[in-house]
Amino acid sequence: MSGGAQEANAGTTPVREGYRFDEAALSRWMEGHVEGFSGPLTVEQFKGGQSNPTYKLVTPDRAYVLRRKPPGPVLKGAHAVEREAKVLSALGSVGFPVAKVYGLCTDESVIGSWFYVMEMVEGRIFWDATFPEVPREERPAYFDAMNATIAQLHSIDHEAVGLGDYGKPGNYFARQVGRWSKQYLEDELAGRDPDMDALVEWLPTAIPDGDETSVVHGDFRCDNMIFHPTEPRVIAVLDWELSTLGHPLADFAYHAMMYHMPPNIVAGLEGADLAALNIPSEADYVAAYCERTGRDTIPSWDFYMAFNFFRLAAIFHGIKGRYLRGTAASAHAKDRAEAFPVLARLARQAMERCA
Repeated sequence: MSGGAQEANAGTTPVREGYRFDEAALSRWMEGHVEGFSGPLTVEQFKGGQSNPTYKLVTPDRAYVLRRKPPGPVLKGAHAVEREAKVLSALGSVGFPVAKVYGLCTDESVIGSWFYVMEMVEGRIFWDATFPEVPREERPAYFDAMNATIAQLHSIDHEAVGLGDYGKPGNYFARQVGRWSKQYLEDELAGRDPDMDALVEWLPTAIPDGDETSVVHGDFRCDNMIFHPTEPRVIAVLDWELSTLGHPLADFAYHAMMYHMPPNIVAGLEGADLAALNIPSEADYVAAYCERTGRDTIPSWDFYMAFNFFRLAAIFHGIKGRYLRGTAASAHAKDRAEAFPVLARLARQAMERCA
């Protein structure tokens, strides 16, 4: 899917119908709130950013990025751009690689919904988890950079950076399993699946002992980060929409799910010849994270893998329901609906490895 994902999500288009706003009003707001801003301003819309519309703001001196709540009524707690701005500002204050936030606007009269403006980070996004654009001998350094970045995130003291109230600490797996099970069971139109039914029953009984809390990204994949233009270095992690306080091993296992993920669903390595590609093995990748975070090993690894495939399957099941109702926003909704049983099967296989 990497080529198709790049085509669908990379680059900009003229602002789409229904997403336009008063550009002069935005320019006036930026003059008063964004240090160093100088017009004139040209606005384009990024192809991606399905949930929170994302725009490129171009001036003669530099470019910015604007993310906003969608126009019109939204569900309570959804599309919380103010949370994204908060986590970016907090993490940036301790040197974590994120885009600099210039300002948050909670005055709907400016462009019609809340928004924030951040720097436009120039670099490379890899849509294919095999990193085909990178020379073979350099690939281990790129995987090590991703590993170091997620370990750095999980090592940040969330209380010290002002994120103590960013989510509910503790009991993460029980709450998440309950939430996604409820959503799956309530969407009758999207239908039931025997693999999902088995996981709904098994997961609450298998949660490992021990609880930890850190900031978790929630969607940490190679195509959600910007690499330096020439170096194997992450310079900005993108898409913080699913971030919260949670269990770091849930977040890391979601990232490591790439080793089992069919590449036609999201960026994945399933079926790839890792040795030929000079990509570290899953065991080596997990060991590097353990070394960076002061762990000897990760017991119950397959539980974390089963949980993450279940969570993603539940998300895709929800998309399937919206697709069948004709309310899905994304052009990829049909593909996501068709991928749902594949993810449920992968979750079931991880569950069976636990047994």
